[in-house]
Amino acid sequence: MTHILDATGLLCPLPVLKARKCLKALETGETLTVTTDDPAAVIDIPHFCAEAGHDLIESREHGASMVWTIRKG
Repeated sequence: MTHILDATGLLCPLPVLKARKCLKALETGETLTVTTDDPAAVIDIPHFCAEAGHDLIESREHGASMVWTIRKG
């Protein structure tokens, strides 16, 4: 099952903090799709995934936003 988090309009560190909270509630292997528009997210989200042991499956631009797909590790 894929869960969705809309973090548009939030600035660093809020997108990562909200993603962490959502991922904590998921089972290992479930995915979370996060939408951000904070320019710092291009550094913060991949770093968070690497540090926390989650897999960053996809990152893509969607208009003025970035969409991230994260699999809970």
